[in-house]
Amino acid sequence: MPLDHGYGVLVGTLLSHQRDTPDDQGRWYHVNLRVQAPAGTYRCAIDVDAAGSSVGVQWRTFGVNPTDLGPVAALSPGFHPLASVPTSGAVDLIRHPAFRPRTGCLFVTRPPGWLEALIRLLSNPWTAGDHLAASTALESVLVVGARVLVYGEPFTSGLGVHNIHQNQGDPAGSPWWDENGIWQDGATLVQRDDGGYAVFVSKFSTQASQTDDDGHPV
Repeated sequence: MPLDHGYGVLVGTLLSHQRDTPDDQGRWYHVNLRVQAPAGTYRCAIDVDAAGSSVGVQWRTFGVNPTDLGPVAALSPGFHPLASVPTSGAVDLIRHPAFRPRTGCLFVTRPPGWLEALIRLLSNPWTAGDHLAASTALESVLVVGARVLVYGEPFTSGLGVHNIHQNQGDPAGSPWWDENGIWQDGATLVQRDDGGYAVFVSKFSTQASQTDDDGHPV
């Protein structure tokens, strides 16, 4: 099933970013972006810690070219809904050629699923750590004044985006099982001076790196 309140990408200008103030109440920890778009200033809450997890979140930083982004690269500032299909410009951290982890192995064609899963397991492309390490990794790609693309679910009240992380692979019994889906993952992209984009993506330690066509773990 898709995210409850839709999926899309916010295009705008990064005004500032700030970490949550830590507390001992067990809440989720975020780095909050303020992004300017024609409708106003959006708050983008990027999860950088998982409550109850011994390893927190896992993340990757890398670069993509505008040509990797499909129609999203040419979108005007504002929030744009995206269909959860490859041609819309949606992100899938497992299936999108520019966003799935690089294995470092060269194949003329994509290897069989079992072999690709084994390569992912052995190469361990995700970095795991606590909220401080994840926050630092995210902040390393943020540039105030730059064009940003923030993929996720829109707020139901006020201007904002959340679920800016992998939105598939949650295990059976998880509160988020029903929101598993493909081509609806969150990501934060910041345009560089050369026109390309620096990317930060994250997932929780409990989320699988291989999923079926419904976004459920395999």
